[in-house]
Amino acid sequence: MAGRIQSHQLPNGLYVSGKLEQPKEPRPPTMAARAVPYTGGDIKRSGELGRMFDISLLDPQGPTPPPPLIVGGNSSGGNSKQHAPPRVSGSSSNPNSGSVRSGPNSGSMKKSSGPLSQLQPTGLITSGSLSGPIGSGSRRSGQMDRQVSNLGSGKAKYGSSVTCLNTDPVRVGFKVPKTIVWAVVIVAAMGLLVGAFLTVAVKKPLVIAAVIAAVVPAVVVLMWNCVWGRKGLLSFIKKYPDAELRGAIDGQFVKVTGVVTCGSIPLESSYQRTPRCVYVSTELYEYKGLGGRSANPKHRCFSWGSRHAERYVSDFYISDFQSGLRALVKAGYGSKVSPFVKPATVANVTTQNKDLSPSFLKWLSDRNLSADNRVMRLKEGYIKEGSTVSVMGMVRRHDNVLMIVPPAQPVSSGCRWWRCLLPTYADGLIITCDDNQNADVIPV
Repeated sequence: MAGRIQSHQLPNGLYVSGKLEQPKEPRPPTMAARAVPYTGGDIKRSGELGRMFDISLLDPQGPTPPPPLIVGGNSSGGNSKQHAPPRVSGSSSNPNSGSVRSGPNSGSMKKSSGPLSQLQPTGLITSGSLSGPIGSGSRRSGQMDRQVSNLGSGKAKYGSSVTCLNTDPVRVGFKVPKTIVWAVVIVAAMGLLVGAFLTVAVKKPLVIAAVIAAVVPAVVVLMWNCVWGRKGLLSFIKKYPDAELRGAIDGQFVKVTGVVTCGSIPLESSYQRTPRCVYVSTELYEYKGLGGRSANPKHRCFSWGSRHAERYVSDFYISDFQSGLRALVKAGYGSKVSPFVKPATVANVTTQNKDLSPSFLKWLSDRNLSADNRVMRLKEGYIKEGSTVSVMGMVRRHDNVLMIVPPAQPVSSGCRWWRCLLPTYADGLIITCDDNQNADVIPV
């Protein structure tokens, strides 16, 4: 045979082909890996975990370590920097792993996770104490956060998404050109002057009588409009026909009547604390007698003057009664709004009743208003969620979103000669609400 096949005998007596395997060298006994004990949040037992997140491992009873090296002078002048010894973890070979990262997209863990003062008793690592705002350094707080942060204070403070209306009442003006008004005034003055001269010189009072006969009706009509102009505008709004949102085109002026629901920021009345409102109004009036103190620079004697007023309105939704569609009413973010909501008297302080309630005193103190020997009256009005409201504005359609926005021009009632009413107008969105809203609120 060319070659003999090698074989060897096993310990059990059998013969097998092949060479006998050489016995392996004995290995040293391996020691079992010790289980990592649960630290329970103790810094002294955290080891590398504590050093990874810059958590001090000092013993309060032990020696104090040397201060860090300071380069570049003190903190009062010049640029001062504190250099700590570098720390490299075991997995620093990978640029995206470990506690020390390199590369332009990597960053310091302190900046991304916030200050880490200590481990919690549960062993969890958090980015700050529970007393402060969570994640205040990494996210931007919106208007809702600002509103929630002021719920505990006495005076509500809202962000830019809520419109703070003018403290003056809703202004209803006459839409008459100024040139016509000045022309009438000049002609009336000249007529009176000429009539008075002829009456004295020629002894003919016919001219002045004719001028007076023409001026007196004009003055009466003007006074009539000053008294009934607001009521005439409300009558015009009430009789204006409701439009159907389903067929309304973009840019059309409409009046919509339906149930309102709150938007992203619901409002709350300041005195009665009525929640989930789309419009709130709180007004403090003061009566001025002969020689009394004025509530405002325009306050006249023997009348009530506005001393303090708070009016807020925000974006809300309205569900049309006719079509059932839901539209967003853009009343927030500084929009022009004319709300016609009749407030109710919630507190009345007279000369006979000067015992103020604790809630009214607190409301005054929160706004730094005094209550010393004053005749006051507090009125509050609001539009609560579920109320029936009429809104007049322009239709806007954007990305399948139906909105009602303030019109570009003031809303005019037109001239109604049979009532001797001149054209009156209101600026912005017109919002009207029934007087008795407590009984008409629909649960939403």
